[in-house]
Amino acid sequence: MGIDKNAALATLEMIADAIQILERHPLVSRLCEGHIRELLISRGNNGYIASYSFDERRNAVLINRIRHQKEAGEIY
Repeated sequence: MGIDKNAALATLEMIADAIQILERHPLVSRLCEGHIRELLISRGNNGYIASYSFDERRNAVLINRIRHQKEAGEIY
């Protein structure tokens, strides 16, 4: 089974588009643990989760990881 390069590029583009919202609205997503937030990126019946933190002093978002919802056993 080979990798579908078009699907992979479409997924990367979808994730990039979703996290761009954090540039203007860094507090839009839910607060999880301490200062870690999770942005849900929907794709059909499931999707991805971007875990990140926001440094208000520097006005900077740090993406810690992006994972598929099924990796963590979480479906929202």
